[in-house]
Amino acid sequence: MVRVVVVGSINLDLVVRAERLPRPGETVTGGVFSRVPGGKGANQALAAARLGAQVSLIGCVGEDEFASAALSELEAGGVDLSRVRRTSAPTGVALITVDAGGENEIVVAPGANLELGPDDVVLPEVDGVLAQQEIPAETVARAAELAPRFFLNAAPARGPAPEADVTIVNRYELEALGPRGGTVCLTLGAEGAVLLEGGAEVARAAPPRVDAVDGTAAGDAFTACFVVSLLEGRRREEALRRACVAGALAASKLGAQTSLPTAEEVDSLL
Repeated sequence: MVRVVVVGSINLDLVVRAERLPRPGETVTGGVFSRVPGGKGANQALAAARLGAQVSLIGCVGEDEFASAALSELEAGGVDLSRVRRTSAPTGVALITVDAGGENEIVVAPGANLELGPDDVVLPEVDGVLAQQEIPAETVARAAELAPRFFLNAAPARGPAPEADVTIVNRYELEALGPRGGTVCLTLGAEGAVLLEGGAEVARAAPPRVDAVDGTAAGDAFTACFVVSLLEGRRREEALRRACVAGALAASKLGAQTSLPTAEEVDSLL
């Protein structure tokens, strides 16, 4: 079993599903509300655990009522939360609207996630470390320094960022980062994903066709599956195919962590 540490954000997603997304200044009624644990760090940690990895999460939550709700799926999924610190800042919140076609709009109030500092990054024995950019840049840099193998999902877009063994980005995030060393995994939404070495394409995969319901955590499922697959020693072409399947499966279900697939679900669709 591969050992993964995820250094990242923990949020509670406040989700409204409506027939369509509002235009600027418009109110759309008739929505259905739900509270779903989220945050890129938490999503990717749980996704990696469901895919068969032994996972520890390094992050911060508040001392408020949202914290226990934000951690509930992680606890149930067997993620080690001993390195999650409580702070006086409020637990991070994401406000999400999702339309009938699965398109979404997201606004995040980071809260306690901004309290996660470099000194919080204390690693157990680990095969790889995965970080995102919903936490302070200096904390991401510290994770990169300590990791035996460092994987960066450079989302949301900002630059610069530390070098990584593998950087996972979409088009906008790659533009914000600029030239990168190592391997770059470029996600292309419904078109799938490509691997780049020195800017040149070396592999490509397309996702299976599914009925899209909610794309909120599709990128997190993709990222976790790609990282876990590589750490398991799979060839990068196979890892890319599995990641595309995981992302598609997540997009076919409502919610963030509630939509994350297991290894068995990924392999069965392959």
